[in-house]
Amino acid sequence: MQHMSQIGMTFDPQICHYAPKKVGSAILRLSGYAMSDETDQLDLFGSLYSGVDDVTPITDTETKTAAEQSLRFLAKCAEGRLAKTMDESDDAYAFAVTIQDCYPNLDQIRIYVLTDRQAKAKNFKPREVSGKTVKLEVMDIERLHRHWSEGKPRDELVVNFEEVSGGALPCVYVPGEAADYDYAMTVIPGEALRFVYEKYGGRLLEANVRSFLSATAKVNKGIRDTLQTTFERFMAYNNGIVIVADEVHLGKTGDGGPGILWLKGMQIVNGGQTTASIYFSKKKNPEIDLRRARVPAKIIALRSQDSIAEEALISDMSRFANSQTSVKLSDLSANKPFHVQIENLALSTYCPDGIGRWFYERAAGSYNTMLLREGTTPARLRQLKESIPTSRRITKTDLAKYLNAWAQRPDSVSFGTQKNSEKFMADLTNNDLETPLPLPDVPAYKLMIAKAILFKKAHALVRPMFQQAQANIAAYVVSLVANRIGPKLDLDKIWLRQDISAELKTQLQTWAGEVNKVLHDSAGGRMISEWAKKAECWTAVRGALYTEPVQGIPEVR
Repeated sequence: MQHMSQIGMTFDPQICHYAPKKVGSAILRLSGYAMSDETDQLDLFGSLYSGVDDVTPITDTETKTAAEQSLRFLAKCAEGRLAKTMDESDDAYAFAVTIQDCYPNLDQIRIYVLTDRQAKAKNFKPREVSGKTVKLEVMDIERLHRHWSEGKPRDELVVNFEEVSGGALPCVYVPGEAADYDYAMTVIPGEALRFVYEKYGGRLLEANVRSFLSATAKVNKGIRDTLQTTFERFMAYNNGIVIVADEVHLGKTGDGGPGILWLKGMQIVNGGQTTASIYFSKKKNPEIDLRRARVPAKIIALRSQDSIAEEALISDMSRFANSQTSVKLSDLSANKPFHVQIENLALSTYCPDGIGRWFYERAAGSYNTMLLREGTTPARLRQLKESIPTSRRITKTDLAKYLNAWAQRPDSVSFGTQKNSEKFMADLTNNDLETPLPLPDVPAYKLMIAKAILFKKAHALVRPMFQQAQANIAAYVVSLVANRIGPKLDLDKIWLRQDISAELKTQLQTWAGEVNKVLHDSAGGRMISEWAKKAECWTAVRGALYTEPVQGIPEVR
C-alpha cells in the first residue's frame, strides 16, 4: 500500500484489519484503506499473502472471492448495517461509520486485492453498490514488479549459433588493424534468423532506423514471394543484412574452416525489413522451409571504447546502408541515445494503473510490428490494443512537437513535423555531439508524457472550435499555458490521472478563442499557418492580454 501511495495510485494508506469474518450468511474481508482528503475517493484493500519465495500462480477464483468479500464489507457499511454489529473498540468500527456517513459523497470507489502470487486477471467487471460503481482490481507480484522495474536497462542480446543453427556460421573475417571495428562476411540460415527475431523481436532492431513496415510494401512482398517460390535464389536476390555486435567469438565449422560461434550485443542496423519479412512469411505460411534459405550478412564487430563514437558510426551505417525504402531525416536520428532511452523507458514504465503503457515509436512502423508479433491470438491482440492503444502511441516527431510547444517554441512547431524535429534534435545536442544533454530518467519521462497528454487534449478541444489553423492554435495555446501558469502547473497530477481536469479543459478553450483572435489581429492579412512560423508571432501572442486563469484548477498549485 505504501508503494502504491508513493507512485500516486492511491492516497495515504491505513492498515485496518477486518479478517475474513462471517456476518450473517456473508463473509467479509478488509486489510486496509485509503481515502482522499476531500473524502470523495475511497480505496479498500484485501490481502492474500502466501509468503512464497518463487513466482506462484493464484487462481482467478481466489482473487475474485477476496474482492467479493471486500465488496460485501463496503455494501454493509454503506447500508449502515455493519457498524451496528461491531463493538466501538473494534479496529474497523470508526472506518465503518465513516463509510456510512460519507458514502453519498463518494465519486470513486476501488477495491484492490493484494497478493504476492501471480494472478491471470488484473481486474474484474465493475459492480454496483447502492447506486455507485465499484472497480475491482488485483495488485499481484507481477504488477508490482512492473512498477519497481521502471527504467531499468534490458539485458544484452547473446546469440549462440551452435544452439540456433546447429554449428558455427562459415565466414570470412577481416581484423580492423587501423579501424575501430573488425569485419566479417557470413551467411545466416533463414530459420536461424526467424528464431532470433521470434525470441528478441524489436530489441534486435534497436539500432535500425526503421522497424517492419508492412508485408504489402513492394520490397517485403518480393521477399515473401521469393521464399515461397524460389527460396534457393534468395541469397542471389537479396542484398542481405548488416549487423553490429559488441563481441564476436570465432570457432571452427564442421569442415574445419573459420566460423562465428556467437555474437554478443547483436543488433541489425540494416535489414530489418528482410528479417521481419522472413519471420512473418513463415508465420502466415507455415509450409515455407526457411532452413534452405540463406541470408547474406555483413558483421561489424565494434572495438571502440568511446560510446559517442560508436553511436555516430552506427548512425552513419544506418544512413548510408538504408536505401531500399525511403528514409526520412527524422528516421536517421532514431539511433540517438535520447530516442533509445525514451524507448527503453516507454517499454518499462507502466501507467499508474500498472497495466497500460505508452508506446514510443523510435523506429517507424514498430507499433504495428509489435501488434503483429505479439498479438498471436485475437484475445491477445485485443488485450494489447487495450493496454497500449493508438492514442498512447508517440512518434519521434510527435514528441518533438509536444516538448517544443511546452518549451514555448510554437513558431518552431508550426514549421511542421520534420523541420521541428530537426530543430528539436539540434537543441537537444547543443549542435555538438561532444556535449549531449543528460539522458532522461523515469521522473523526466513521466513529465514528458504529461506534456504529451496536455497537448493532445488541447488539440482535441481546438479541433471542433475552428475550421483553420487548428494545429497552430493548439501549439500556441500550450505555449501560453507554459508561459502563464507553467511553473505552477503540477504535471505529476496529469501523469497520475492520465488526463486533465474539466477546469483545465475549460481554461484551454477560453484561451484558445483569445489566441485565435490575437493570431488573426497580428497577422496583418497573412495566412495564419505562415505567420505562426515567425518568432514575432509568438512575441505578439505572448504579449497580449488574456483573461485570468479560473480559480480551482486542480493541476495548479
